[in-house]
Amino acid sequence: MEATTDVRMTTGNGENSYASNSRLQEKAILETRPALREAIEEVYASLSDRRSTMVVADLGCSSGPNTLLVVSEVMGMIRALARRSEERRSVEVQFFQNDLPGNDFNLVFRSLEHYDNLAGGGKEAPCYVTGLPGSYYRQLFPRRSVHLFHSSYSLMWRSKVPEELSSCTHLNEGNIYIGKTTPPVVIKLFQKQFQKDFESFLTLRYRELVNGGRMLLTFLGRKCEEMLTHGEVSTVFDLVGKAIRSLVLQGRVEKEKLDSFNLPYYAPSVKEVKSLINKNSLFDIEQIKLFESNWDPQDDSDGDVVLDCASSGANVSKCIRAVLEPLIVDHFGEEIIDELFTVYASIIAKHLEKAKAKYPIIVVSLKKAMH
Repeated sequence: MEATTDVRMTTGNGENSYASNSRLQEKAILETRPALREAIEEVYASLSDRRSTMVVADLGCSSGPNTLLVVSEVMGMIRALARRSEERRSVEVQFFQNDLPGNDFNLVFRSLEHYDNLAGGGKEAPCYVTGLPGSYYRQLFPRRSVHLFHSSYSLMWRSKVPEELSSCTHLNEGNIYIGKTTPPVVIKLFQKQFQKDFESFLTLRYRELVNGGRMLLTFLGRKCEEMLTHGEVSTVFDLVGKAIRSLVLQGRVEKEKLDSFNLPYYAPSVKEVKSLINKNSLFDIEQIKLFESNWDPQDDSDGDVVLDCASSGANVSKCIRAVLEPLIVDHFGEEIIDELFTVYASIIAKHLEKAKAKYPIIVVSLKKAMH
């Protein structure tokens, strides 16, 4: 399973699409505003000429309202800086929207029509938006050409499923990611794939950034070194595995089909992320922190009790379906989709009766190190 061809969110803007079910991702973008503002202020101050072009790229932009929310946030901050600037600096912004070729770029481009203020016309800083298909685990830009990289809710996706799993040299029986019965050797394979991908990502972005360039990365992670705790993303996928296993027991899905399906995914701990950045020594960590977000994207409360477990179960199910449906359809076929996510909603509802669950989300702000 190659991420370069297979990983894509559910396209279009229908009821089950990613565009209609990405409020969780929107909340993360709004939560990281202060760190984004700080990075933009620093990049803006480093522009040497009075007439400059700032190049910004959003890696793993997906499609839907959040794609242009990021552009809008960035441009609002840059234009506010331009208005406050005493030097009458003229800045133009080239904004690249990057994702894999299977992304719904048509929806992104159609949405641009409703954002007239983003395209060329802003007096303080005109903005030119371009789509850039391709994996961020490969080189995307010329050397020293980008000022700021932004990526939200993307870097937990791996470049591929570990080879030993995709070739069935090792089996992760009954699981689609790291579950309760995942063998330690398989956990190590997921970890190694993350290390390889993340090191490669840092090296590529270092080459592409200008001196003093910045990166703001937000992705799902783990609160502790333990793999399976109540709110971790591994539990979310373990419960998807449980829903598929229930269809195996009914004879709706072949067991071999389940055993050969693994997600190209890994949610690291803050310790793992820090250790790889320090080992790589290409970036200085300006800030790294972890915040939490309720599993139910519609639940904005801070309490520990889920008021309506059935409703929250349905909300979580729709959110996960928008992310996983294309991968599941590719592997298992379309016939099981509705039934699978109905079963999954009830499994989630039962899980939330124990306690409210929250995703741990890592945000890291990096500056290109001077060597």
